[in-house]
Amino acid sequence: MPTEPARPLPAGRPADEVLAELRGLRAADAPTRGGRTFAYVYDAGLEGLDELAAAAYTAYATVNGLDPTVFPSVARLENDLVRAVAALLGAPGAQGTFTSGGTESIMLAVKAARDHARAERGVTAPQVVLPSTAHAAFHKAAHYLGLETVVVPVDPATFRADAQAVGAAIGDRTALVVASAPSYAHGVIDPVAEIAGAAARRGVLCHVDACIGGWLLPYLRRTGRPVPPFDLSVPGVTSLSVDLHKYAYADKGASVVLYRDAGLRRHQYFAHAGWPGYPVVNPTVQGTKSGGLLAQAWAVLQHVGDDGYTALAARVGEASDRLLAGLRSADGVRVLGEPAAGLVAFTVTGAAGHDATAGRGRPDLSLLLHLADEMRGRGWYLQPQLSFDGLPPNLHLTLTPATVGRVDALLKDLAEALSAARALPPVTVDPAVLALAGGLDPATLGPDEVAAVLAFAGLDGDAGLPARTAPVLVLLDALPQPLKERLLTEFVGSVFRI
Repeated sequence: MPTEPARPLPAGRPADEVLAELRGLRAADAPTRGGRTFAYVYDAGLEGLDELAAAAYTAYATVNGLDPTVFPSVARLENDLVRAVAALLGAPGAQGTFTSGGTESIMLAVKAARDHARAERGVTAPQVVLPSTAHAAFHKAAHYLGLETVVVPVDPATFRADAQAVGAAIGDRTALVVASAPSYAHGVIDPVAEIAGAAARRGVLCHVDACIGGWLLPYLRRTGRPVPPFDLSVPGVTSLSVDLHKYAYADKGASVVLYRDAGLRRHQYFAHAGWPGYPVVNPTVQGTKSGGLLAQAWAVLQHVGDDGYTALAARVGEASDRLLAGLRSADGVRVLGEPAAGLVAFTVTGAAGHDATAGRGRPDLSLLLHLADEMRGRGWYLQPQLSFDGLPPNLHLTLTPATVGRVDALLKDLAEALSAARALPPVTVDPAVLALAGGLDPATLGPDEVAAVLAFAGLDGDAGLPARTAPVLVLLDALPQPLKERLLTEFVGSVFRI
C-alpha cells in the first residue's frame, strides 16, 4: 500500500489549546513588563496601554498598507504620525515615512543619501562616515546597499564622536555623515551641530540617529533638563530617525525617518512600471505590510498625549538620577561617559577572586560577566557589551518609567551580586586556543570545523546558551572580529533550523 505523505501541519487544533501552548512558550522568555529586563523592551508602566495597542492593531490587522488609494485611512494615520514627529523634531518643510523600526529607517536614510550623491554629485563609489559608536544598522545598510564605511574613533574618555576627526574623514566620495543622539552603547549625545556643520561645508548629507532619544530628549528638555540641539532645527542635519516603539511606548515595530524636505525623501522611494502587473511605488523596504502596526502606534501617541509624554520623561529622568547616584557611589563601579537619555553603561574594576583594590582602575571583563550572570540569577537582565577598539567592556541598562520603583532593589542586588562575583575564580582563555583561532580563516571554515569551534565555545544551538555565559563571552571577546562574526552567524543559524 502506498504510504500517506507526511503532513506539514496537524489536522487542526482547538483555539484554546493553541493559545495555551503559546502562553506556555512565552513563560520561558524574559519579562517585558515590570522593570526587570533592562534591554530590548520599553515599559511605560501605564495601565491599559497594552490593551489599547492590541485593540488598535486588531482593527487594522487585515488592512494592507501597500496601497493608500485602496485604504485611504492608512495615509491619514501615517500623515498624523509623521506630522507629530515633524512638530517635535523637524524644520519647515520636513517630510517623513513610517517604517517597521530603526533599522529600516536607517536603511532608507542611507539609500536616500546614496542615490542623492549619485544624482546630484555623480558619486559612483559612495562612502558613509561613521563614529565607531554608530549603530550596527549603518554597517548593515552599507553592506546591503554597496557603500564603503569609514569608521572614526570616538573620544576614549567621553565616548562622544570627535567632530574634528569626523570632519577630516569627509571626502569627495562621502554620501552621508552620521551622528547619534544618543549612541546606543553608552547613551551619550554626539556633538551634532559640529558634525552637521562639517558635513554642510562639504555639501554632504548628515543623518542623526535619534532612534533612542528622538521621542525622549525633547520631553526631558521640557522637564527642565539641559539637552543640546540635535534635530532638523540644527543647520546641516538633513535626516533623522526616531523609534516610536522605544520612548513613545508603541508596540514593535514602529519608527519614522524624517527628511529636511520632500526632495530628499524622494530618493528613498522605489518605483517600477516595467512589468505587466500593477505600477509599484514603495516608500519603504516592505511592499505589503499590515496596517496594524501603524494603527497601534497612532493610538498610543493619541492616548498618551503631549502632557503624558512629559510626565513619562520625568520618570525616566528620576530613574536615571537615582541609578547613576547609586552606581557612582559603589566601590569598583565606573559609569561610562555622561548618559543623557535613559541609557546607562557601567564597568567594574578589580578582578574576580580578589577584592576591589586588585587591578584598581582597570575594567575586568571576567568580573563584569560574572556580575551579569549573578544578576540574571537574581531575576535581572543587564546587557553585556564586549570591549571594542580600546573602549572598555560594560553592562548596559535601558531605563523606562517602570524602572523608577525598581532602582533601590536593583542597587541592593547589584552590591550583593558584585560581592559574589568577586569571590568567583577568574575566567581565562587558553592561550593555545587563541593561537589556534588566530590561524583560522573564517571564510574557509567547513561545517565540521565550525561545529567543533561552536561546541568548544559553548554555543550549541540545540542546548542554547549555558546557564552562565561568562566563559562563552570571555572567549568571544578574545577572538578576532571576523571569526567572532562567523561563529555568531553560525550559532544563530543553528538556533533557527528545522
